[in-house]
Amino acid sequence: MTRITELSTVTIERIAAGEVVTRPASVVTELVENALDAGADSIEIAVENAGLDLVQVADDGHGMTEADARLAVERHATSKIHDVDDVERVATLGFRGEALPSIAQVARLELTTKAEESGAAGTRVVVDGEEKTTGPAGRAVGTTVSATDLFANTPVRRKSLATPKREFARISETVSDYALTHPDVRFSLTHDDRTVLSTPGSMSYTDAILGVYDREAASQSTVFRRGDEDEGGDNQSSDGVSVSGLVVYPSITRSTPAHVTTAINGRALDDTTVRNAVTRGYGSLLPDDRYPIAVVDVALPPEQVDVNVHPSKDEVAFADPDAVAEVVEQAVSAALATQDLAHTGEIAFDLDSSLGEPACESTFDAIGVIGQFRDLYLLCEADDDLLVVDQHAAHERINFERLREALDDGIDSVPIEPTSLSLTAAEAALVDANAEALDALGFRIEADSGAYRATGLPAPLGRVAEPSAVHDVLDAFLAGDGPENPREELLKDVACHPSLKAGDSLTGEDAARLVERLGACEQPFACPHGRPTVLTIDEETFARGFERPNTRFD
Repeated sequence: MTRITELSTVTIERIAAGEVVTRPASVVTELVENALDAGADSIEIAVENAGLDLVQVADDGHGMTEADARLAVERHATSKIHDVDDVERVATLGFRGEALPSIAQVARLELTTKAEESGAAGTRVVVDGEEKTTGPAGRAVGTTVSATDLFANTPVRRKSLATPKREFARISETVSDYALTHPDVRFSLTHDDRTVLSTPGSMSYTDAILGVYDREAASQSTVFRRGDEDEGGDNQSSDGVSVSGLVVYPSITRSTPAHVTTAINGRALDDTTVRNAVTRGYGSLLPDDRYPIAVVDVALPPEQVDVNVHPSKDEVAFADPDAVAEVVEQAVSAALATQDLAHTGEIAFDLDSSLGEPACESTFDAIGVIGQFRDLYLLCEADDDLLVVDQHAAHERINFERLREALDDGIDSVPIEPTSLSLTAAEAALVDANAEALDALGFRIEADSGAYRATGLPAPLGRVAEPSAVHDVLDAFLAGDGPENPREELLKDVACHPSLKAGDSLTGEDAARLVERLGACEQPFACPHGRPTVLTIDEETFARGFERPNTRFD
């Protein structure tokens, strides 16, 4: 029985215009989503030359009959929706019926498929320019789609792509996101005949994290589920919203929120509402300017989320975003509340060196420290004002300027015993793409048969960075083509980790030295990341608060 039908003109007009295929990663996205919609338990992705020569996705889903295969390469032909009403309640990842014909416009497309009811033989459909051919083919039940010579007929677009290594990093990120959010499906990604990612499809988020990240992240994590299927009234979510996933303990963090992987009804996308709710769920457990590693899949009735709001399906619109955020935040908070997150470790800061005599006059010479609040804020008296100093932000600014002043000639690198680096497939591709920039920052990284190890680390002022610092630098590259000044980004990170933290009690003498040294900084009123270091409360504010209208201010 034919599953695929051509959509009516009325239905087509209700669908947001689909974006043409713009890069190899978008081909991978479309084909992986088709495979998931087909009920696949296993999806194998193979690419050559970062997808420019070949993108191939093979699955063991339900496959297609010959009639369906012929229709599948026609525009606006799909099995996902049938009429205009279905657009308002899309329950699948694909629904426009444009994926295969859009790919065929920019590549040679070959579709090999077989459905259970097809008998002994399957079907092969080839689209090469304007020519379409169909014939029998041997294959088990499922579908394989191959796109070769991507953008060969549109050289301007091919020339506008990033480097092959950067394009492959995008592919790796795409596959990683779907592997994490679909732990019930076995994924493998091969690049130029080398397997760079593999997950077992065991239905375990922990196993998926192990396949994409590493054993450390997997061992320091907990899975959670919250929603209508849970037992007990306390876990019932409103309006059918449920959430499941995994959170990694706050002892392992990253410098950007990109490692909070989100999905809406199985569709992997960067959703700000959900990401922000996850971060709020961690509460005060996260250090300043750090973000968690987490996987969160939100499930809700199709009519409560509009997936037809963005040409490339990169965004969705919730009917009630606040309700979704509340469920996610509560689920993450509850998952972490049941875990013993205590960890021990030596506080890595050196007050004697960073709070030495300032090289120039301090603008805070006349300030007197009168106390410390919550082992985080220093209370200071300055003429008629009360100053509140964030001791972590202040110490971070001091360390950053010391590092920057001392490293005009570059960042030293010290050799270390070869240390294995656990990199995601996307991170590994970024190491290859930014080898020179990493070397200039003091990272010495060697690659051997897909394994990466650090043989040298940056050591500004003799303080050797942790091998894990490479993750933060790579995150900066992942956020764009690269930070404007990667050296400064590294120094900000190196300055942050040894600085005072909340809960670090200071003696009166050390507190006074901290304030004095802050006053000698070039920019004493903000930390390297832009957060304020000092708040001022004048005496007039106190007078108004205590209703003293007759107080004189000299």
